[in-house]
Formats: sequence, structure tokens, C-alpha cells
Amino acid sequence: MLGLGLIGGSVLRAVTAAGRPVWGATTSTVDASEAVAAGYPVEQTVAGALRRAVDTDALVVLAAPLDAVGGLLATITELAPQCRLTDVVSVKAPVADMVRRHTPLVRYVGGHPMAGTAESGWAAGSEDLFRDAAWVVNTEDDGDAAVWRDVVRLALDCGAHVVPAGIEEHDAAVARVSHLPHVLAAVLAAVGADGGPLAMALAAGSFADGTRVAGTRPELVAAMCEGNRDALLPAVDEALGRLGAARGSLASTGALTATVRAGHTGRQALDASRAIELVEERVELTGATVPERLRELGRRGGRVIGLEEHAVVVRAPRDED
Repeated sequence: MLGLGLIGGSVLRAVTAAGRPVWGATTSTVDASEAVAAGYPVEQTVAGALRRAVDTDALVVLAAPLDAVGGLLATITELAPQCRLTDVVSVKAPVADMVRRHTPLVRYVGGHPMAGTAESGWAAGSEDLFRDAAWVVNTEDDGDAAVWRDVVRLALDCGAHVVPAGIEEHDAAVARVSHLPHVLAAVLAAVGADGGPLAMALAAGSFADGTRVAGTRPELVAAMCEGNRDALLPAVDEALGRLGAARGSLASTGALTATVRAGHTGRQALDASRAIELVEERVELTGATVPERLRELGRRGGRVIGLEEHAVVVRAPRDED
């Protein structure tokens, strides 16, 4: 584990709890000292951790903010240029591009656990952070099948279920359901605070829920959202269009019915997706069409829950004939 903040530290805890050998390293002296004090194995330097990974052919996990990934890849190029590599960064295309440009010999498969809190650092982590959470594992046509299995096993051992997805479709999806919410939460928090002490005294559940992620460290949010700007811009444009339509309706007729109903329908879609019955099946990991079959599983709302020698066990919505 390279990085021992909220996500990296939680992975270290979860993998340890699963009984697998794991060690970490970080440039944060605070995170390192807290992890050591808690009894977890931490190398003194990133270089030392990477040398140990080379000696044991370990899977290397990048758990650093996007703006720190380039520096870590430079060290990997020097010390572990052919390692097995994954990451837990919340945007995938920029990481994949940096890997291609700076460490072309590594065997890389990207990942993204859809879990977190507004807090950061080792102290915010938990071995149960990923329990029952979705963990995206990039599933590309030219991906390394063996490393893909390694990353799936990592996610399952952390208690997550795996959603296979291509790099571009992952970034487009999280722009709408992760990065846009951060932008809207920031705007909502700022507008609310501009209302002064009375507004803050009256702020209740809807304001607190809508602004929760605005409590995240600003530099982390900025790096995440800016790193996904190509996918985030269309989502922001759509949100602005809907806000513009709401303003127009409110100014002309005083009615917000269309806006509120559309939002209500959207929320019902989320609730329905969580309530849908999933059926269990096996998908054989043989043949040239495996990546596309797995990506289609993810698009349908399915997930991988088990890994066998030549197959995965999945749960997916029942096919409608």
C-alpha cells in the first residue's frame, strides 16, 4: 500500500483482517506513526516498500491523491518497473494515461472503491469501510487477465463486490454520481453560509445531508474533479440547464413542479435499483469476449461476488425476455 490515508489505510486494515500479508508506506509522518502505533506493518520509505514488493512479486496499490500519482510512478519506474499495479484513485483515465507514459512495462489494472467519508487520514479509516460497497475494476480488452484477477481478489477480500467497467464509462458515471455531488455540495454550502448566522442556526437535515461531502479537504476534491474535467463538464452543463429551467419556471409561473418531479423520479430510480432482485450465476473467464461480457454485466447493474479458477460468481438482474 503506497499511501495510508482514509482509503489506503482502510485497505491495509481490511487486507490484514483477511489474513493476507500486506505492508504499507507513506510520505505522511502522521499517518505512518499512527499506523505503526496501531500495530500495522509500515516500511520506513516508499522505496523500501517497493523493493520488498519486487522481492516478493507483490501487488502494488497506489492510494494517493491524483496529483501525487506522477511522483509515485516515477519511483516505481526506477525501482519496480515491471510490477503488478493497481490504484484506488477516483478517476481512471488520467491515471491510466500516466501509467502508459511513465511506466509502460508495469502490469496495470485500475480500481476504484466507491466508499469513503468526508474525513481524511489514517485515523479516519476502518477495516469495514468497504463492506458491501461497490469496487470498480477496470475491464479493458487489452488488460492483463492475471492482474485483473489479483485486483478482484483484493476487492473481495476487503468485503466489497466488484463492478467491471471500462475506463471511460467509469469516469462518465462517477462524474454524475460522485464528482458533480461534490461541486453541488460546495455551491450549496457557500450559498447557505452566505445567509449568515440565522440561516446557520436554522439549518437542519436537508442542508446537512446536501453539504456533507463539502467537509472533505478542498485540495482532494479539487484534484478529483479537475482530473475528470472532460466527463464532469457535460454533467455540470446538464445540472446548470436544469437549474436554469427551474429558475425560469419559478420566475414566470412560480411553479417548480417539473423540477421537483424530475428529482423525485431520479431518487425513485436509485431506490428501485437497490431493491431489484439479483440472481446468482457463473461467468466463464474464457474466450475473446470476456472483457465485453463483464463490462455488460456492470452496465446492467451486476456485480462479481466470487472468484474461481476459471470463472467468476456474479449477481445480476434477471434477464427480461
